[in-house]
Amino acid sequence: MSNIELEIILEDEHYIAINKPAGLLVHRTSLATESKEFALQILRNQINRHVYPCHRLDRKTSGALLFAKSTEANRKMQKCFAENEVAKTYLAIVRGFTEDTGIIDYPLKTDNGKFQEAITHYKTLAKTEVNLPFGKHSTSRYSLVEVKPQTGRMHQIRKHFAHILHPIIGDRPHGCNKQNKLFKERWNMSTMLLHSSSLEFTHPFSGESINIQAPLSPEFTRMLKELNLP
Repeated sequence: MSNIELEIILEDEHYIAINKPAGLLVHRTSLATESKEFALQILRNQINRHVYPCHRLDRKTSGALLFAKSTEANRKMQKCFAENEVAKTYLAIVRGFTEDTGIIDYPLKTDNGKFQEAITHYKTLAKTEVNLPFGKHSTSRYSLVEVKPQTGRMHQIRKHFAHILHPIIGDRPHGCNKQNKLFKERWNMSTMLLHSSSLEFTHPFSGESINIQAPLSPEFTRMLKELNLP
């Protein structure tokens, strides 16, 4: 039995959402055979019933993760995600000063070598300049961004911010290893600073508007404070 108690942020007769901790896989995968704990199994044991993941979050991403309590509920919600009827919002801390708003329209390659359309919208919420020399610069600059992916490709947000040269802090392998090392040495921080903060959709059964909010992790909150970001 796991000693992890998952934080439940929404539950009704059809769906249950958790605030997934960073570092926890959604389900068993051949890509991480060393892992012994998964959100799917922990939640099943915690509420003592079968659940089905409606979407996925990267292992290193924290935040709102939605499960269905039946195959029918899962099918309906999967359709909502596939048809882009779920508004997903993320928060991230990235290297450098980002534009006030931006659209990253940059196709991403799949495992079989094909390119897929990938579009990410973002808005800069705050910028900070830290009195910490880095490379040839006498200070270090960071931005807190609100991110709304229009498409849902594998590692899309991570790859897109690396593409515009504002990699997410703590991201490996898409981020900046020198920055990651700096955060590890200066603040003992090795978490990736990307958080799924909300999911908004129309409930497939009741028709009501649902807005699931996932509070920031203690580590993300700590880094906001350390970097003097509001």
